Amino acid sequence: MAILDKLEAAGEKLRGTSKPPVSLTGSDSACPLEVVVLHTETRETLDALKAAANLAQGLDVRIRLLVPQIVPIQLPVDQPDISLGFTRRRFQTLASHSRIETLVDIRLGREKREILASALKPHSVVVLGGKRPWWPGKVRFMANRLAKMGHHVVFAEANSRTR
Repeated sequence: MAILDKLEAAGEKLRGTSKPPVSLTGSDSACPLEVVVLHTETRETLDALKAAANLAQGLDVRIRLLVPQIVPIQLPVDQPDISLGFTRRRFQTLASHSRIETLVDIRLGREKREILASALKPHSVVVLGGKRPWWPGKVRFMANRLAKMGHHVVFAEANSRTR
């Protein structure tokens, strides 16, 4: 937790500037492979965490739950409208459902595109959860955007019985 406190304190220096998105975790630690679960909605993220655990099973792979949090322009970029402590606890609880080591990576920024560009390593494996839409929507748009950025996107379709 000390790392998070140091990052939050360092983030105060960014107040009022247009710096790149702020990471609130030590997500850059060395791990040979990682599967990134991109948070969309809670239920869909749980589906994606299950799919990521299946992908990572038996491999030396870590799961990173990436939580992009958009901060309104009227607030300093390091002070979102939702408490960081609340957000951190919420997603740590969500990540605790995974069978594989899961790191929660909360990123603050003004635009999701900037957050994703700074948070994802080249050619990342990204898992998105949800119901596969027949009409292009937010999830399909996000999957297409990630693919165009050069990432490998895995769609974890929800089981219809759980809905």
